[in-house]
Amino acid sequence: MRLEPIINPSLARSLLPPAIALGATVIIASLLAMVAGANPFSVIGLILSGAFGSQFALLETLNRATPLIFTGLAVAVAFRAKFWNIGAEAQLYAGALLTVMLGTGVLPWPSIALLPTLIVFSILAGAVVLLIPALLKTRFGVDEVVTTLLFNFIFLLFISMLLEGPLKDPMGMGWPKSARLIDEARLPRLVDGLRLHWGFGLAILSAICIWVIQTRSTLGYEMRAVGLNKQAAAFAGIPVNRVLVKTALLSGGLAALAGFSEVAGVKASLTLDLSPGFGYTGIIVAMLALLHPLGVIIAALFVAGIFVGADSMSRAAGVPTYLADIMLATALLLMVLAIMLTRFRVVRN
Repeated sequence: MRLEPIINPSLARSLLPPAIALGATVIIASLLAMVAGANPFSVIGLILSGAFGSQFALLETLNRATPLIFTGLAVAVAFRAKFWNIGAEAQLYAGALLTVMLGTGVLPWPSIALLPTLIVFSILAGAVVLLIPALLKTRFGVDEVVTTLLFNFIFLLFISMLLEGPLKDPMGMGWPKSARLIDEARLPRLVDGLRLHWGFGLAILSAICIWVIQTRSTLGYEMRAVGLNKQAAAFAGIPVNRVLVKTALLSGGLAALAGFSEVAGVKASLTLDLSPGFGYTGIIVAMLALLHPLGVIIAALFVAGIFVGADSMSRAAGVPTYLADIMLATALLLMVLAIMLTRFRVVRN
């Protein structure tokens, strides 16, 4: 048996394998719920109602999806150009770091000036963090998977040092956290009394902008060409290394916006548990979305719904929330297989 590339896959060929992958994920989750002694239909119903069954649940799911849209976009942009950015977690914390450094009173500006400034500096921070692995790759051929992954650990240790030292809040009762943002640096709420904030609107706008860049700009064309075949792109006159560096800057900036939105919209201060792994989950989001910027929105809502719904389901049915992690891991593995089947057909020799 061998794999044969499919030149122009039909619409059904493109959509059917991912749909089967998601259906198989639900079936596997149902079987695991049965093993745990719960009714699988009840468990799936509890997850759906816990994620989308009320206004509070829906807004909480949108709130959880906000950082996932940013990190999913960051991964999707990089992966489209075959730049394997595994370090969205470090870039997220870089954006959060600049937000608290400038938003705790250093710049006593009104919101209309301060918030755009924080966004710009957060983007720059994330871009600079990913610029180093990009230069190491383009100048010396260093594998970016290793460097971006190691940067996650290095940057978390750096943040830990800052929170135990110069950034430690003297009013924090000894806890390692930064001072709180001033009110002018906080993102307004979309709904009074609930946690959903305007970072969600910024995430949707970012996804649309990335879609426009990828489909309507020269940079988007060059990124897709480099991702499809670097040698062919170079033969056509595209500066491959320059495109990779631009892709890295864009990807790092997007991931940093996740840190900005979490600090300015939810937490108000920087702590080591700011992210429960949004950077790594962004890889799952991007793969579920087939690296499409608008698909990232749907995939992020799917992943956020599983997490939020699993919390509610666990309280009601007594099934561990680890079921959500298993569902996401299964969905990722099956989606990778589905992507392969959309691009290749199995042929018997």
